[in-house]
Amino acid sequence: MESVGAYEAKTYLPRLLDEVATGKTIVITKHGTPVARLTPAQGEAPRPEDVIKALRHARHGVTLGDLSIRDLIEEGRR
Repeated sequence: MESVGAYEAKTYLPRLLDEVATGKTIVITKHGTPVARLTPAQGEAPRPEDVIKALRHARHGVTLGDLSIRDLIEEGRR
């Protein structure tokens, strides 16, 4: 992990951002002490509504065969 001083980070921010865009992480220091970390963006988190919709869609067609949930619970207790 590369580290750069705060002044250098301010001066060369576009170059540092290009490096981060390739997957590199850069630590920014102030008087030798790490104070910040530039890391690649993770992308947007999925909206909860979209996740719920996907889960509901995924469960269609899933069956328990001839068993009910109650049967499975009772089987697990034995």
